[in-house]
Amino acid sequence: MDFDTGARLKEERERRRMSQRQLAAVTGVTSGMISLIEQNRTSPSIATLKKILVGLDITLSDFFATPEESGPKWYFRKHELREITPSAKRGEAEGGVNFRQIGRPGASPIQMLHETYAPGADTGPELYSHDAEEAGIVLSGRISVTVGSETQLLEAGDGYLFNSRTPHRFHNPGPEECVVVSACTPPTF
Repeated sequence: MDFDTGARLKEERERRRMSQRQLAAVTGVTSGMISLIEQNRTSPSIATLKKILVGLDITLSDFFATPEESGPKWYFRKHELREITPSAKRGEAEGGVNFRQIGRPGASPIQMLHETYAPGADTGPELYSHDAEEAGIVLSGRISVTVGSETQLLEAGDGYLFNSRTPHRFHNPGPEECVVVSACTPPTF
């Protein structure tokens, strides 16, 4: 199923009665970039989309939410994991990063993600932050994690736990794909 990132961004911006310039002023992302994203002429990095969504007061998972079936559910098959990767087409990791969320947005006080980083992929050139705590374990490959001014290269079996209010970034230096399982609470990513 295709997800129209541009149309969804425009819908959320207009719902808040904001112009592209007003949103740019709040987020520090240029109005030209916002326009290109809304036209699906470019796909933002995770860090850029996160900055825009903070300006709209919406989480990444809520941004990519689709109508759900009602009722509680405690298990999820791999095909049911919700992709929350900013890209022009769902299922195609922009820049080699793919995030899949377990469960519905807002259904739990914790957000659990299955993350995949292709060799050379990252969350964007800029560090980003959000109001939460996060932790993760590297299942395979290697990932360079920057938190504040410190960078560590983590390998399979290594983990991390930090305050997400501290600016951070993830980068796979390669040469193989990296898989991480992470959690965030509250679910603000």
